[in-house]
Amino acid sequence: MKSNEEEVPIKKRIAYMVDVCFSVYPYAKLLALLFATIFLIGFGGLALYAVNKNSFAEALWLSWTFVADSGNHADTVGLGPRIVSVSISSGGMLIFAMMLGLVSDAISEKVDSLRKGKSEVIEMNHILILGWSDKLGSLLKQLAIANKSVGGGVVVVLAERDKEEMELDIAKLEFDFMGTSVICRSGSPLILADLKKVSVSKARAIIVLASDENADQSDARALRVVLSLTGVKEGLRGHIVVEMSDLDNEPLVKLVGGELIETVVAHDVIGRLMIQCALQPGLAQIWEDILGFENAEFYVKRWPQLDGLRFENVLISFPDAIPCGIKVAADGGKIILNPDDNYVLKEGDEVLVIAEDDDTYAPCPFPEVCVRYVQALVQRQLNLPNTLRRYCFVAGVVT
Repeated sequence: MKSNEEEVPIKKRIAYMVDVCFSVYPYAKLLALLFATIFLIGFGGLALYAVNKNSFAEALWLSWTFVADSGNHADTVGLGPRIVSVSISSGGMLIFAMMLGLVSDAISEKVDSLRKGKSEVIEMNHILILGWSDKLGSLLKQLAIANKSVGGGVVVVLAERDKEEMELDIAKLEFDFMGTSVICRSGSPLILADLKKVSVSKARAIIVLASDENADQSDARALRVVLSLTGVKEGLRGHIVVEMSDLDNEPLVKLVGGELIETVVAHDVIGRLMIQCALQPGLAQIWEDILGFENAEFYVKRWPQLDGLRFENVLISFPDAIPCGIKVAADGGKIILNPDDNYVLKEGDEVLVIAEDDDTYAPCPFPEVCVRYVQALVQRQLNLPNTLRRYCFVAGVVT
């Protein structure tokens, strides 16, 4: 019975096996070059042993010298030894040319990998931005201002663009980053290997930017990015902020990400701010000052020494900040703005303040703050007739 399989020539089989070997194993070319060198030295040593009166070990040594240096055969005497030595030297020159080609290719591949942003980022406590949009410039500017107090930081951008193009666009911003380094990497946030390449598990904050597609496609991509982030085996140490394009898609992303993420619907927030600014003249300047890092801004931090105090006492515990809310730990981290004065801070609660920077404020002992408050009050109200009574009353409460 005849076989239905077509018989493949042995030459094609060998060529196919060599091609697969070179494609699958990265060091196959070096091993092939090493075997070719050993074969040439061994075969050349046998040939020299046959035409010379030297020992076999001496013939192998001569073969190696001819391979390593093609000029060593010039002193060879006799027709047979000269033919063999020239043949070995020619093979040595060919092997040396192949070795130079392999080294040159390896260096070129490494340089191309660095140029295209394929290398791994070895950073910790950095800010990771996934995606690219027109908002990136303003985002980098605010992050640079925020990191100014600590001498700068590291911001890593992962996007499906060429690394050189991203660096060129960032350079066009012509903004002083004040010590903050911006590292660009080319890759897809949907691929776990690319996420690991930018040390996603060690980032202290992750920002997912909306793409320039329509709202549904942009939110669908954001959902896939969140799924990829939740699939990181090493876990995530930083919080995630996801920019959404449609308010209706926000619950779905929150359902997938759970407590791990926070969503921001940019156009909805901007729309509400614009309406408020239109109804209240001058409110735009307030939003600009509070929501940016140039002046005072919001900070949330836990102060264990304030546990057990009422909020009315917390209000005068910060001489360099203005408390305006509480992040309640017992209520899943819900933030209460302007809570009741009788609210008592519990363990785990954090205080929301407006301050110049995160390292410019700290609570002082309650009596000391009251004395400062009284002194400032007396100085401002020196002409009032009941100033002395107010001072004595507050001082009496403190003491």
